Amino acid sequence: MSTTAVRHFLRDDDLSPAEQRAVLELGLAFREDRYVRSPLRGPQAVAVIFDKPSTRTRVSFSAGIAELGGYPLVIDAQSSQLGRGESVADTARVLDRQCSAIVWRTFGQDRLEEMAAYSSVPVVNALTDAFHPCQILADLLTVAQLRGGVDAIAGQTLAYVGDAANNMAASYMVGGATAGMHVRVGGPQGYLPAADVVARAQEIAAETGGSVTVVTDAADAVSGADVVVTDTWISMGDEASAEERARPFVPFQVDDALVAHAADDAIVLHCLPAYRGKEITAEVIDGPRSAVWDEAENRLHAQKALLTWLLEESA
Repeated sequence: MSTTAVRHFLRDDDLSPAEQRAVLELGLAFREDRYVRSPLRGPQAVAVIFDKPSTRTRVSFSAGIAELGGYPLVIDAQSSQLGRGESVADTARVLDRQCSAIVWRTFGQDRLEEMAAYSSVPVVNALTDAFHPCQILADLLTVAQLRGGVDAIAGQTLAYVGDAANNMAASYMVGGATAGMHVRVGGPQGYLPAADVVARAQEIAAETGGSVTVVTDAADAVSGADVVVTDTWISMGDEASAEERARPFVPFQVDDALVAHAADDAIVLHCLPAYRGKEITAEVIDGPRSAVWDEAENRLHAQKALLTWLLEESA
């Protein structure tokens, strides 16, 4: 097991408020100049492992690693020995001797934690069933981009509506609280966040001046919000029961009527892929309040900043 003082990013609160701010400031610098830093020049390889399908994660990490001067070693788990039963620990021991970082899009959070426990290089959560912290960094970067900088994030109200029990809701609460935001999560009974995640987010919010609230009414969640966010109602693997699963979420659809409850200058975000006419209407996602495409681009800048920061902290 590694004893190296290495920094990982496995969940949103692996960054302190000051550290998150530093990453976001660097993300804005990368937006201005995509080649401002090249910590992977050589090129150094970064392993990018996929247990789940991906578009934005695959593109943004692959392009970002290349722009940092590195080589994205993209591995589909099912075509590797990891997919045939090789242990996570053994995989970590192989990868960390040849790669400068490991990025993994997987299922259980425990798998990612095991990888980090045996890795002497930074391990990054590119999505698990529990958290999606890289997406929240991109969303915070989008708020900073559109609101006048990182200083403008704290005090903003972010409303997430839909499946409040999923990984996105968890990361919005923890990551948003770390940024000092007022996070409201709205979902139907039976699809609310885990109590321990809410408690952790509220603990962080008490330190940063933010707040975290869970409600079961969409209008209550969105009322006066500066940022309105949703996510697909159907997670990967649940497609067969899509129609039945979607029923409880219908009142939480982000349409013009719901967005009307938000602040006049509210922006709308969606991590994508979006199912138009389900969790969000075409009129909203294609409308003047939508910042979805900036948000998708900001995955690139935020992740480049994160990798740069982790590599420097772990040197």
